[in-house]
Amino acid sequence: MGDVRVIPLVDEGLGNSAYLLDLDDGRALAVDASRDLRALRDASQRHGLTVAYAADTHLHADFLTGALQLARTDGAQVLASASGNREYRHTGLADGDEVDLGGLRLRALATPGHTHEHLAYELLDGSRTIGVFTGGSLIVGSAARTDLVSPDRTEELARAQYRSLQRLARLDDDVAVWPTHGAGSFCSAPPGAERTSTIGTERATNALLRAGSEDAFVAELLGSLGTFPPYFLRLGEINRRGPAAVEGDNLRALTADEVASLVAAGAQVVDVRPLADFGAGHVPGSVSIPLRPVFATWLGWLVDDDRPIVVVRNPDQDPGEIVWQARKVGYDQLAGELDGALAAWTAAGRPTGSIPVRDPDALDGARVLDIRQRGEFEAGHVPGADNIELGDLVSRAADLPDEPLVVMCGHGERAMGAASLLARSGHQHVTVLDGGPREWAAAGGGPLETSR
Repeated sequence: MGDVRVIPLVDEGLGNSAYLLDLDDGRALAVDASRDLRALRDASQRHGLTVAYAADTHLHADFLTGALQLARTDGAQVLASASGNREYRHTGLADGDEVDLGGLRLRALATPGHTHEHLAYELLDGSRTIGVFTGGSLIVGSAARTDLVSPDRTEELARAQYRSLQRLARLDDDVAVWPTHGAGSFCSAPPGAERTSTIGTERATNALLRAGSEDAFVAELLGSLGTFPPYFLRLGEINRRGPAAVEGDNLRALTADEVASLVAAGAQVVDVRPLADFGAGHVPGSVSIPLRPVFATWLGWLVDDDRPIVVVRNPDQDPGEIVWQARKVGYDQLAGELDGALAAWTAAGRPTGSIPVRDPDALDGARVLDIRQRGEFEAGHVPGADNIELGDLVSRAADLPDEPLVVMCGHGERAMGAASLLARSGHQHVTVLDGGPREWAAAGGGPLETSR
């Protein structure tokens, strides 16, 4: 790639990458930046860059765009598909349109499939293509899902995705592939450590590119689709209209009485403390979502988007991390945090709940509910365990019988989230397994069952 510097900015929680392209004159192009611009700001400052262009490959479903914020604060020129009908100032591009970046050029390639208005951006130095920002079209080892626009368009978009990948595959072998979606993304990236690739590598190894026909491609792509968070169905429209400007990263301090009043009025309590802390004691009715890289995804999956949120955290947990993870998936309704955490709640004489955590060697024949994704469950689970995905438990918790139940996942964090949902719906005999199937087997539980 010569002297061109492309800086990947990986969001491990969402499984995505944004990119910062150094234009070699103090300016930069940002591609698919999220509303959480902290990593991009750090990289820009570290390399002495000002963002002059902010390009979005598509109307994102899994995060809110940061392009508008870059336009407001940095004066960046927003580049996006003209067919996306965005309601804010941007340079609308169609297939073949080019943007002069001051030496380098960016060429728009219409690559519908993941969304109807999807663009890839070919980076050119003179007549040579250096790389292509592929967004959710060609990704490492796969292609992104096509069922996020509308259920009745899923196959149509899958067929469009086939044609888009065939088009990208005609680029030269040494052309770099810079996708947005990667391992860990619910937009259908397969597991794996690599987040960038080349056209030659993908042509040789990507099973979808090697599908024998369009029908075979469609069958394989659609057969790989799993569940996804419900917020995916609403962020695209917010991105089309344009996310509101936000600033600051603090949570307003709330007394126990204020929290109780907010809850009585319909607010929901999200407890971000580690699972052991939540299990030992928590505000009754609160949802456990431990603060870690995937916090945003589970917040969007388990918590209503139209009700105020009160946060409970430990003093060593960064409020800014909570705020920006929430904001990047469209959760702006943060009412504040319980000042003094749970100690303040108990000091005010308020009741608490608790959920026991059980060692892997102590199942004792109890009914086991495994709340991992279906594919994880099928790969290996405790014999006799039931499987309800955590995301589905939001609507199904109240329908399950209130009987002794051990909830488990891969490590325990998701299981405590599930247990909190069950407790909120009235279940009184729930415990959480500390660990997952491997820990259970290692503790002498026996071989795991598979369902494949």
